[in-house]
Amino acid sequence: MRCSFAVFTLLAGSVTLTLPFAAQAPKTPNAIKPQAQPAAPQALPVHKVVLYKNGVGYFEHAGSVQGNQRVAIDFTSSQLNDVLQSLTVLDEGGGRVAGINYNSTTPLEQQLKTLSLGLKDFPSTIAVYQALRGQRLEVSGAGAPLTGKLVNVEFRKETDKNGVTSDDHYFLIVATDAGALRTAELTDAVSVRMADPALQKQFNAYLEILASGQNQQGRHLTLDALGQGPRQLRVSYISEVPVWKSTYRMVFPRVPNGQATVQGWAVVDNTVGADWENVQLSLVAGAPQSFIQPLSQPIYTHRPEIPIATQAMNSPLTHEAAEMKTVTESVDVTPASPKMAARAPAMAFGVAGMEGLVSGSGGGSGSGAGYGGNVGGGLYRMGGAYRASDAIQEGDVTTNAFDDYFEYALTQPVTIHKNESAMVPILQQELPAEHVTLWSQHESQPLRAVWLENKSKLTLDAGSFSVFEAGEFAGEGLLDPIHPGERRLLSYAVDQAVRVKVTNRESKRTLHHVEIHKGAVVETHMDVASITYAAVNSADVDRVVLLEHTRRSNGWSLSDGVKAAETAPNLYRFKLPVAAHSTEKLEVREQGPEKTSVKLTSEEDQREYLLDLVSRVPDAKEKLKPVIDAQGAIADLDQKLAEAAEKSKTAAADEARDRENLTALKGNDAAKRFVDELNRAEDQLQETRKQTADLEAQKKVAVDKLDVLIGGLSWEWDVK
Repeated sequence: MRCSFAVFTLLAGSVTLTLPFAAQAPKTPNAIKPQAQPAAPQALPVHKVVLYKNGVGYFEHAGSVQGNQRVAIDFTSSQLNDVLQSLTVLDEGGGRVAGINYNSTTPLEQQLKTLSLGLKDFPSTIAVYQALRGQRLEVSGAGAPLTGKLVNVEFRKETDKNGVTSDDHYFLIVATDAGALRTAELTDAVSVRMADPALQKQFNAYLEILASGQNQQGRHLTLDALGQGPRQLRVSYISEVPVWKSTYRMVFPRVPNGQATVQGWAVVDNTVGADWENVQLSLVAGAPQSFIQPLSQPIYTHRPEIPIATQAMNSPLTHEAAEMKTVTESVDVTPASPKMAARAPAMAFGVAGMEGLVSGSGGGSGSGAGYGGNVGGGLYRMGGAYRASDAIQEGDVTTNAFDDYFEYALTQPVTIHKNESAMVPILQQELPAEHVTLWSQHESQPLRAVWLENKSKLTLDAGSFSVFEAGEFAGEGLLDPIHPGERRLLSYAVDQAVRVKVTNRESKRTLHHVEIHKGAVVETHMDVASITYAAVNSADVDRVVLLEHTRRSNGWSLSDGVKAAETAPNLYRFKLPVAAHSTEKLEVREQGPEKTSVKLTSEEDQREYLLDLVSRVPDAKEKLKPVIDAQGAIADLDQKLAEAAEKSKTAAADEARDRENLTALKGNDAAKRFVDELNRAEDQLQETRKQTADLEAQKKVAVDKLDVLIGGLSWEWDVK
């Protein structure tokens, strides 16, 4: 099948989109000759809709055209920027699109600038009259009628007979045709009429611009399709749409059989400007990157104002024209491969109708279907529209996974009129479902839950769900996406009949390994921890209690044959059946390594830790005794240094006191005794300082020796 692919360029100052290559089509005997366009364009209905979770929708309009024909598409102003950014047109019969037109609007501010009145949007009363200054007016209702040019509108304060001043009086000052100045107060009884027909026309144009600005929501896009004979025309674009929502129902039979009928619905809103009549609807749980550019808004740039030169100007010059070349280029459009479309969904926008992209189904990423894929082989099948009451059957919805997305594609067409919403069925199937009572230490009360296994071929999208038991509503909740083959816990109500508590906790630590290397002591213990849960069931029916137990990392595992019903990254789940009006207990035992490390150093006394280690590992005594002795020697030196420091402090105090007494008794016979005491104090102070220096030297030698001993330690021990 031959397709023409159109790329459009927006012309400044115009609302026409034109083909750059259409005007340069080769002149051959078989060239298509333009014909007169029909007066009324044919509507091009929506054929396919794909809705995404990020609030973007992909729309494809399709229909048959005959010869040269105009077709029309309606949408809202809010869609215009997205349409201009993504619009793609495919003529599958070898024709071409000569142009696309739509009703654009210049911004209101720019339109008002074209009028000489100078009025803006929402003008005040005085602003309207000020815009009419100098214009001929006819004023009646304030005494004798008067005709003349408006000089000004004046605001005055008036004081009544009671001395009350008001400030809401406006007066028109009019220069009459007779040359007199007259004043007329603006009241409800006064009528002012513009006498100049040209001025009236300007004012009417102003009002029409304001009125048009209030009604710019609808947009009408017209395409000129030129070609021969009947053929298919497809137009696609993306647009902002409301996010579609998922909701599910789980219906359990009155007699439990381990199954639940799961019914899934998608809530879809049509807020665009066209009806969706028998469209192929697909719902994608994914968020392709999308953004909005204000392409529909005329943008005015700042232009510098250049003063007119008053100097002598050069004479105008002419320049030789360059030679012109006639270049005829052919445009070859090669359809993208299905694999590429699947891996790059953004490329699939607007090319859904191209050959090679309308086949392929199922599978995972790269399965052969992009956004425009024929999922399930039902791309163009036409039948009745879904209603909320229709029963969904196997094969009515197919799923397609590509990139990080998954898609629900309805094989039967759907009808949703504009400004309407609908519930579209996406799933109805019996799935394995088990009732449990879920308990977690992070929740204050146990919860009723459904352990649901998704054995369907569809990924269940995130959404709300409701549970019905024995024909009655039982509760509701939320679910995250559940892929085929996954099992998920879905809680929906509080279980007031079950209580769970911890009745016992025990832990035991056993040393298994010691390693010493360059002063670092690493102890490896094997810890065994146990916890006992007690579940009380006060209900008249049996319960299956699902206990969530925090899972430890770093090599910890369950011991003594304890097995979890389910393991998650951060927890274990244990099943504990509890009969009616009874209590059951479950002991969970775990074991795992725990490591502690101590850095040996000469800066602190670690003999207590080392002696404790020797008591636990007698084999370490021979290796650690030199270090213990060296640390003891340093501790003895520290004690002697402390004693020397105290003596030095006492001697210094005695010397200072004797010196003060000697000074006070200068020239007295008693001073001789204090001279002797001062000499003895100074001798004691000198001796103490020398002793301190000797002790510090000894400590330095002892510290260096200890550092050598610590650095040379290298030893390992295993439990026997």
